[in-house]
Amino acid sequence: YRSSLFGDGTELAQVRTYVPGDDVRRIDWNVTARTGEPHVRVQLAERVLVTWLVLDVSASMQFGTAERRKADVAEGAALAIGHVATRRGNRLGVVTFGDASPRGLPARQGRMGLVGLLMALREKPEGERLGPTSLGEALTRTGALARQRSLVVVVSDFRGPRDWRRPLLELAGRHDVVALEIRDPREEALPNVGALWLVDPETGRLLRVDTRSRRLRERFAAAAAEERTDVEKALASLGVRHLVLSTSGDWLRSLAVFLRRRRM
Repeated sequence: YRSSLFGDGTELAQVRTYVPGDDVRRIDWNVTARTGEPHVRVQLAERVLVTWLVLDVSASMQFGTAERRKADVAEGAALAIGHVATRRGNRLGVVTFGDASPRGLPARQGRMGLVGLLMALREKPEGERLGPTSLGEALTRTGALARQRSLVVVVSDFRGPRDWRRPLLELAGRHDVVALEIRDPREEALPNVGALWLVDPETGRLLRVDTRSRRLRERFAAAAAEERTDVEKALASLGVRHLVLSTSGDWLRSLAVFLRRRRM
């Protein structure tokens, strides 16, 4: 809970010299005793915590070769974040991107915020190819909707054009931003299964590859590792907290540990 306004609250903003008219109950006696001059404590006003969930529903999120699809992990993480973010009267807003009808649901309090999230998740993409997903446009929309300081959680596979650096920098300058990156093991290494036809689900581009080639598999793994490292470095340079969730294994435990460490 953070606020940019002074007022009644529990978080100390500053200690300043007493001026006539100040509430004597706010006098800081320790500072007053050390300086010999009356000082008062100024605290931040307690505000409702607003969380914005930026959810990727593009065609690439339908990919999955492990225990589940990337979309399944993204929806589960979104529901977990929504459950925590709507407790105690806090508000949750949702911004979706990547399909034919991107949505922006205003921040709502309590159960209504979670209901809005469930409705957004149940509206399946229409399947129309729109080209590469624009995360930057979704972040720009989020910045226009989030007027007060908020927690912004971006759930995406971060694949597509890198048009999100500047919008994310502007967003991180005014809000606390967390990036949940969804990955699948087959996006990091190719198995030796012979000749394959691969298709980009967002652009429809076809490519024939022969996975029997050891050199090809090594080049693919090196390129995938370099791409993921570039994403990690970009997020770190922008001051964004970053967590990778995989379609294999217990992603919920990883998310819970991440949130617990962040709170501490």
